[in-house]
Order: sequence, then C-alpha cells, then structure tokens
Amino acid sequence: MSLRRVVAVSAFVGIMALMGTAMAAKPETGFLNRTVQIGGTAYRYQVYVPADWNKNRKWPVILFLHGAGERGDDGLLQTQVGIATAARQHRDRFSCIMVIPQCRKDSWWTAPAMEAQALKALDQSIKEFKGNPDRIYLTGLSMGGYGTWDIAFKHPGKFAAFAPICGGIRPPGRVPSPEGSPLADPKVNPYELVAQKVGKTPVWIFHGGADNAVPVAESQKMNDALKAAGGNVKYTEYPGVGHNSWDRAYAEPEFMTWLLSQHLK
Repeated sequence: MSLRRVVAVSAFVGIMALMGTAMAAKPETGFLNRTVQIGGTAYRYQVYVPADWNKNRKWPVILFLHGAGERGDDGLLQTQVGIATAARQHRDRFSCIMVIPQCRKDSWWTAPAMEAQALKALDQSIKEFKGNPDRIYLTGLSMGGYGTWDIAFKHPGKFAAFAPICGGIRPPGRVPSPEGSPLADPKVNPYELVAQKVGKTPVWIFHGGADNAVPVAESQKMNDALKAAGGNVKYTEYPGVGHNSWDRAYAEPEFMTWLLSQHLK
C-alpha cells in the first residue's frame, strides 16, 4: 500500500472514530422513560429533556401533575395532555427539565403514596439532569391542580412558583380528603391556611369561567385569600371556557417566561 493511501485510510479511520465518540457522548433528549420505587412499588414516569441540554449548567425543573383522565400505570398517558402537549408545540419556550409522574387509577394526587412518588421522581430527576434547586416549579391541571395546592401547603419553600389550573382546595364530594389533613377540618378556612403557607411564593392561577367539573369559585377563593395574605398572585379566568382551560393556559406566550423567571434566591 502506498504511503498516500496509508495516510488517507488513517485519516478516514480517525474521522470515523471522532464521529463515533461524538455520537456516543450526545445525551438523550425528548421524553424519556424512568421509574421510581416507593414502598416496594415501582411507578413509571416521564422526564422531558430539552434538545439543548448539557451537563455544564444547572437547569430549571418543572413538576407537572396531570388530571384524573390520565391516571394509570403505563407511564405514558400523562404525556398526552397539558404542559407536555405545549412543549411539543412550542419547543423553543421549554428550555427546561419537566418531570411528569402518573397517578394510579382509583387514587388522587393528594394521597400520600401518590405525592411521595411524584416528589421522589422530582428529586431523582434533579440529580440525574443537573436541576437547579433554586428554580423548581410546580403546576397541575384539574386533579393535578388540587395536587399542586396540596403540595404547596405541605412543602413551603421547596418551589420557586406555582401554576394551578382549574384546581382547588376542597375536593369534590366523591374524593375523600386525606386523613388528618388540617384542610379537611370544617372548623377552619382552608383557603387562608394554604395562602399562609404559600406566602410570597409567586402563583399564577388559571380557570375557565364556565367550568362545570371544578367550580371556578375554588380558584377565586384562593386568589382572594392570597391577596389578603399579601401574596404574589396572578389570576386568569377565561370567560365562557369550560373545564379545559389548560390548553389556553399553557399556550399563553408569557407563561413560560414568567415561570422560568422565578427564583428562590
């Protein structure tokens, strides 16, 4: 073999090796399957990793809680609604990590095991994808809106902002309140209790004015309670819109800009 041919072959091999190394080093992005263990039970969840993710910076992280219609154990259905849909439609707005757990059928996000698996999935994802602990956000729709308020009440100081959509504090009559929860005590005002715990943490509440599944009064009462407590609250009510106010809420052009601009420190 001539020297020129040897040099050409060597150069080709070197280029291919470099390309292989680069491809091997490229991180997975998009919607990724993950699992968390709680009390010996495995729960599937999804993590959305943006295309520009890299390990050289800390990333904002959103925990999203779906509604009752996406309950199950396939680990997939919850990515077909709400903020996951918005991320597919407006990828340029979602330069962040999103953690998307799934509530089991016949359960509710306020159930202790469901909250535990959601928060553990969040913590796992923060560690795996270099989440910024000062930029952790919580949002949810319908049943997930109730879950958002409940976690906000139980974990003050953990999240930099909340965005509950068509949720509430007092659950529908068919849903039992968690045993021992002070929010279930008929002698107290649960809206005031939650507002006190939320404090100055920024909140953006969304609800449809014609919602016949979750009364819009739930969000109105929380807005009033937060204002009375001196909270940092935005309120958007869509006149004539029914239960599905989440498509409009997550598509709001300023929503992600507002959310990701919030910091704990």
